Amino acid sequence: MRTVIQRVSKASVTIGDTIKSSIGIGLLVFVGIEDTDTHEDIDYLVKKIVNLRIFDDADGVMNHSVLVAGGEILCVSQFTLHASTRKGNRPSYIRASKPDFAIPMYNSFTHELSDMLGKPVKTGEFGADMKVKLLNDGPVTIIIDSKNKE
Repeated sequence: MRTVIQRVSKASVTIGDTIKSSIGIGLLVFVGIEDTDTHEDIDYLVKKIVNLRIFDDADGVMNHSVLVAGGEILCVSQFTLHASTRKGNRPSYIRASKPDFAIPMYNSFTHELSDMLGKPVKTGEFGADMKVKLLNDGPVTIIIDSKNKE
């Protein structure tokens, strides 16, 4: 499971002409799921994301988590995070899970995030053509892959 986490001042997901979800200060999390992912991957990422100390304290030092900062989370599924560009110029998405596996994993991931955050996590719509708008704060962007625990 691969995530791209961005600290944001605000973010939203629009489908068609309708805003599906929006948040203020918090985290925009893009998540890509592959067939080898398990609930251990979900647990690892949820704990990391909710406890990442990337929000400023009173001294302007990144010392607070989204929990301490009282922020929100917007989670968007993104199969392209598992793109392979090894051969040619057209990415291969063979490692990205199909919906029958990915949707239940995505739902588990967002539910566990909500439980740890103590409030609902906003989401996009799995498989939809989404327009994501964000104001990256910092900018702060962190990539975490549950298969590569650095």
